[in-house]
Amino acid sequence: MIHSKIPLAQTVVQLCKLKQVKHVIISPGSRNAPLTIGFTNNDYFTCYSIVDERCAAFFALGIAQQTKEAVAMVCTSGSALLNYYPAISEAFYSDIPLIVLSADRPKHLIDVGDGQAINQKNVFENHILYSANLKLDLKDEHNLSRKEELPIFKNLENKLERILGLQQGIQTFNEDEINTALNLAKLKRGPVHINVPFDEPLYELSETLTVKPEVESLDLKSPKIDEAELDDCIDEWYVAQRKMILVGVLEPNAVEQKLLEELADDDSVLVFTETTSNLHHSSFFPSIDKMIAPLSEEELKALQPEILITFGGMIVSKKIKAFLRQYKPKHHWHIDEKKAYDTFFCLTKHIETSPNQFFSAFLSKITHLPKSHYFDTWILVKKHRSKKHLEYIKEIPFSDFKVFNHVLKSIPNKTILQLGNSSAIRYAQLFNLNPSIEVFCNRGTSGIDGSTSTAIGCAVVANKQTTFITGDLSFFYDSNALWNNYIPNNFRIIVINNQGGGIFRILPGHKNTENFDDYFETTHHLTAQHLCEMYKIQYRTASNETALSESLKGFFNKSKTPRLLEVFTPRTVNDAILLDYFDYIK
Repeated sequence: MIHSKIPLAQTVVQLCKLKQVKHVIISPGSRNAPLTIGFTNNDYFTCYSIVDERCAAFFALGIAQQTKEAVAMVCTSGSALLNYYPAISEAFYSDIPLIVLSADRPKHLIDVGDGQAINQKNVFENHILYSANLKLDLKDEHNLSRKEELPIFKNLENKLERILGLQQGIQTFNEDEINTALNLAKLKRGPVHINVPFDEPLYELSETLTVKPEVESLDLKSPKIDEAELDDCIDEWYVAQRKMILVGVLEPNAVEQKLLEELADDDSVLVFTETTSNLHHSSFFPSIDKMIAPLSEEELKALQPEILITFGGMIVSKKIKAFLRQYKPKHHWHIDEKKAYDTFFCLTKHIETSPNQFFSAFLSKITHLPKSHYFDTWILVKKHRSKKHLEYIKEIPFSDFKVFNHVLKSIPNKTILQLGNSSAIRYAQLFNLNPSIEVFCNRGTSGIDGSTSTAIGCAVVANKQTTFITGDLSFFYDSNALWNNYIPNNFRIIVINNQGGGIFRILPGHKNTENFDDYFETTHHLTAQHLCEMYKIQYRTASNETALSESLKGFFNKSKTPRLLEVFTPRTVNDAILLDYFDYIK
């Protein structure tokens, strides 16, 4: 097997293998050549070549999202590393393990005027679990054999012994740092940065390994439930008549079905879920905005819970946030092994365990609750909203709203749906999705910048067909995502093109002015057609309801290339149709 001759490169590659880091995304460069040589010549690793580092990082994030394992990214020194930052911040807030392996120049070549030499130490400081700044190897033995390099030492053997001792210290330090970073990525579920300095020559090869790094074991013990805290929860639960459970971003099948059934049977409990919660039950309350937006002040007070339980990741709905910040519960418990955000400014307990562990222990001790009318009252509201929702769709003209109704119904059973941010995720929240569909969206930072790349990374490793629905600005922003040789033929993209940032027409502002059109909505006349031609993606289009229905026929069938459907909607009517919706369903 071929290896880089540099001990540090061998150490990084070997420890990644020993820690079972399987997928490695490599962006081209020279300074990272020792790592590229090591990874690509080892059959254990599945390596991908992605030129654009921003796309590469989100591609890695999509793979890690699906495999639930740490994924490594390798880049050269300088600005290449900074392009990873958007995906690093997303991984940090979404608890997705990523390993950044950045090549660097020796310390004495930083800030002396060399190209692609920036200060890379702790560059992700505010959004990283750990930063390992490795030490440069000393020159190897054959470089020490020339006496002219050692004028101040008379005894070459003593010098060599001293140098080898220093190198062993450097090797031990580097192994410890790499082990710590890799362990934290897996244990704490998040991104870590390993900065790896290399001196020239960079391309020398070896057929043998010169280092044998030691692996530090990883303790994956789950935290135990605090019995005293559990008793406090039970006491508070018995007293309360109104309990609300609000679920954020959650992996599919994260909560046992029997526990969901028990929660659904409690008439004092409302379970509010989002599209990204991946939880389904006929007694739960999806489409939160549809429920809350039309409520009067009196109705909001009646909905106010005494106990709020939250788990999962970030919440999409701004309306539920505004509601719970104004109508605060007396108790707010957040269940998560790692962290608890005080989203509603009333957090009273951080229960540091998994939802499964908590509810298994908690519900087994709950018996003979007093009768409550909380659920019975609001299930009637839910039924009314659902009826009005269907009526409204029949009345409205062709628009974003109507397109989402058609498209979401067309997604095949037991497939994956990736959603873009901004308008796409918010429209999807208003519809009840097929329970067999797994839904994902980059809601850690909620940026539009890498949704396409993430969806493609997901599609590459998923055993299911993946559909990506996005808006036009997000799609064009991340168009380099298509510069990717790994897109599977069953990958599908649906672009809702309303010729600008349609969400800004929904937000307060002075619409239909030159300032608004150019600097907020950023209107344009771009289409995806030429991108599809360049990247060999089959292109379809629709600009009315009939054409949309026709374009969706066979769209998800087996094909020899990926497919993209671009749906053009009327830019200036979408906002009114959406805003009128909430009045209509009252």
